[in-house]
Amino acid sequence: MNHPSLPANHLAWLQTLSLSRAAFSFVWVALAFTVAEGSAPITALLLVVYPAWDALANLVDAKRSGGIAAHPTQALNAAVSAVATAAMGIAVGRGMSSVFLVFGAWAVVAGLLQLGTALRRWRHLGAQWPMALSGAQSALAGAFFMRQAGGASPRLLDLAGYAAVGALYFAVSAGALLHRRHRLRTSLAGG
Repeated sequence: MNHPSLPANHLAWLQTLSLSRAAFSFVWVALAFTVAEGSAPITALLLVVYPAWDALANLVDAKRSGGIAAHPTQALNAAVSAVATAAMGIAVGRGMSSVFLVFGAWAVVAGLLQLGTALRRWRHLGAQWPMALSGAQSALAGAFFMRQAGGASPRLLDLAGYAAVGALYFAVSAGALLHRRHRLRTSLAGG
């Protein structure tokens, strides 16, 4: 049987991670709407950093959650995000249509992997509905971005909306995890 503090500790870690990811995304969105709009180098940097941060977050989460081998969807998500980071480095030199194609493909795959991670964790920890919704929405948005890549003048601000919604999902996830931790503490205290 699992020690009662293990789920609580894991929930606390996931809550911290969710808050960190929300904060990163909110700052990214703020930069996209302010300084990046007038600067091609800052825009390029933001576009490369976004999937790189996702790769790092997935890798650290998998390691803190029991190891990479025990979390194949996160390990694969980290690898996919690392490849997307390299592809984005090339795409930014080719224009926003290429950026949207890379970003869209990455959002589809990363979203489906996030959905898989959320569903797996839901069984053991609960409080994963925001991440499940986020993963599903990411996959849908990615398909839209890939379609939009062939259209007229896609812009960074179009992707900033995606990042803002992601930030909100991470913030809601942190709240759901806090609530789950509170319920777990209450049940342990009463039992």
